[in-house]
Amino acid sequence: MRLAIYLQDDQPIREGIESVRYAEDRGFEAVWQAESRLVREATVPMAAFLASTARIKVGAGVVNNWTRNPALLASTFATLDDLGPGRVILGIGAWWDPLAAKVGIERRRPLTAIRETVEAVRSLLADENVTYHGEFVHLDGVELDYVHQERRPKDVPIYIGATGMKMMELTGEIADGALLNYLVPPAYNTQAMEALETGATRGGRLVDDVDRAQLIVCSVSEDREAALDRARILITHYLGQQPHIMKASGAPAELLDEIGAKLTWPATRQQVVEASHLVPDAFVQLITASGTPDECRAKVAEYIAAGCTCPVLYSVGADVRLMIDTFADQSQVTDSPTG
Repeated sequence: MRLAIYLQDDQPIREGIESVRYAEDRGFEAVWQAESRLVREATVPMAAFLASTARIKVGAGVVNNWTRNPALLASTFATLDDLGPGRVILGIGAWWDPLAAKVGIERRRPLTAIRETVEAVRSLLADENVTYHGEFVHLDGVELDYVHQERRPKDVPIYIGATGMKMMELTGEIADGALLNYLVPPAYNTQAMEALETGATRGGRLVDDVDRAQLIVCSVSEDREAALDRARILITHYLGQQPHIMKASGAPAELLDEIGAKLTWPATRQQVVEASHLVPDAFVQLITASGTPDECRAKVAEYIAAGCTCPVLYSVGADVRLMIDTFADQSQVTDSPTG
């Protein structure tokens, strides 16, 4: 089974490096670094992970298309590819409100904006001289301006972090892969697969030509209640602040209304904890892999059965190694020199 881990900002970067090394030792395929909030920029830790490992792929999960123009995106990810040739993944998404609006960005026509960005960045990474005049992207004879290094195309696949079905269709049409969102039930994947297939057909290919990595919140512990409580805090934070995830989660409207009445952006830790008491255990286990190791493995298997090709496991709690060991091949765990 293909496996990846997902890191946000709950570990210092130096500890994150050790977690990535440990995942590499255990046979994990990739690490994805978040850039979802104004906390940790993704490409700096990505560079640290690439410089500290030998095999594991390193993805942005995800950067947005509004704060970096396509030329800067291409040069940034070409630079990362120099650190780990063939190991870098550009994950890009349309960001979200109210965060974008609060920093002065007007998000509009996100499908067009993402399409133009992906097309332009892909051409630049392919070592082409690019002229592109769209609604959002304007390039006039632009290329990556190599002076002291070998000029070559950069093998950087582009994944779209898609949640809504129209974005999922676009992903199926133009992207190398989808990074499906977390805090959704496995049943969400049925609709996502249909949308990806629609887009793939439009792009003249098969849905299986599109990789389908999926973020999955994983809170694992032999103390089942503690595991559920940790996931409950994270769920509350997202349900109260990110409308696109609220819509996809399948949460009852009355629950969203209750949480929304208590939380705005930004919210304090105390406000999130207080609102979390509204979230029942059954809903926690519907949209996350939370509980005992056996429960977590069984839940991840549901996402795979529903179309996920590579679970990207987001450990909630301090013990990232426990989560890695829960899913890693036992022979690798036993034989690892660092185990």
